[in-house]
Amino acid sequence: MKRLLLAALLLAASFLSAAQLPSPALLVLNKGANELVIVDPATQKIIGRVPTGEGPHEIALSSDGKTAFVGNYGAQTPGSTLSVIDLAAQKELRRVDLGALRRPHGLVEAAGKIYFTVEVNKAVARYDPATDKIDWLMGTGQDATHMVVVNKDQSKVYTSNIASNTVTALERGQYPGGWRATQIATGKGPEAIDLSPDGSELWTAHSQDGAVSVIDTATNTVKTTIPAETKHSNRLKFTPDGKRVLISDAEGGEVVILDAQTKKVTNRVKVGNVPLGILIVPDGSRAYIATTQDDVIVILDLNTLQVTGKIPTGKNPDGMAWVK
Repeated sequence: MKRLLLAALLLAASFLSAAQLPSPALLVLNKGANELVIVDPATQKIIGRVPTGEGPHEIALSSDGKTAFVGNYGAQTPGSTLSVIDLAAQKELRRVDLGALRRPHGLVEAAGKIYFTVEVNKAVARYDPATDKIDWLMGTGQDATHMVVVNKDQSKVYTSNIASNTVTALERGQYPGGWRATQIATGKGPEAIDLSPDGSELWTAHSQDGAVSVIDTATNTVKTTIPAETKHSNRLKFTPDGKRVLISDAEGGEVVILDAQTKKVTNRVKVGNVPLGILIVPDGSRAYIATTQDDVIVILDLNTLQVTGKIPTGKNPDGMAWVK
C-alpha cells in the first residue's frame, strides 16, 4: 500500500512539474552558475533551474520545443560536452561526450540536427539526437571559430572566425567530400552573425573595429561595410520582419539598432553592464538582453525603444532561447 501511495505521489509530482512549464517560456543560460533557468515571461518569475556542464554559453531547441541543447564551453578548462535537457521534466537527460572536440559554442537546430562550433578544433560539427552521435564534422582552418548559422535548406553553413578576421561559408554540393569551404575576409574580430530572414544577406559585427560586414550570400562577398561605431560588439540579431538589426555592445553598455534597408544606425539604447546575448520574440515586439555583469535580463520594448523591466536570473546570463 505504501509503495502504491509513493508511486502515485511520484506520478503526480511529474505531472505537476510538466504543468509548471509556461507557454511561452524564456530560457536563460547562467554561465557563471552552470545552469539553465526557465522564466515565465508573463510574470517575470523563475520557475525552474537545471544544472548543465561548466560554462554554458549557447542554446538551441528541438523543433517541437520540448528539448534544449546546451554547449558547455568550459571555463579555465575547455569544455567538451553538450547537455540535452527535457524542458517539461526540467532535468538533464544526458551529457554528450564530444571526445576530442573542445569548446563547443554557437548552436543552431536545422532539420532535427544540432550544428555547433568547436573553437579549439577550428571546425563545425553536427549532432544527431536520434542516434546520439556526431554525424558530420568540417574544419574551417581558421582561428576562434565561434558562432554559426544555417540557411533554410541546410545547403550553406556560415561561421565567424574571430581571430582570423574571416567568415567561413561551408557549401554543400558536387564537391570532393560533398562540401566546399570559402573564406570571406571581414574587418577585425568578426563574432556576432545572423542571416536576414530572406537568406540574401549575412551580417557580422566586428568585435574589434566597430564595423559590420554585410555579405551577399549569393556570391559570398562583402557588399558593404557599416561603421556602427561599437566598442566591442558581441551579438547581432535581425528582427523577424527583417527591417532592423540589433547589436549588443559589451563595452559600450548599449544595444545599437540599425535599419536593415538603409544600413545606418538609427538608435543607441543604454541597457546595463556588459550586454551579451540577444533574444527577439517571434512577433518582434520586444527583445531580451542578457547584461552579464548585472546578472539580469533586460526587457527592451522595440516599439518605444524603452527598457520596460529587468529579470534577475543568476550569475552571468548569456545565451537565451524562446519556447513557444
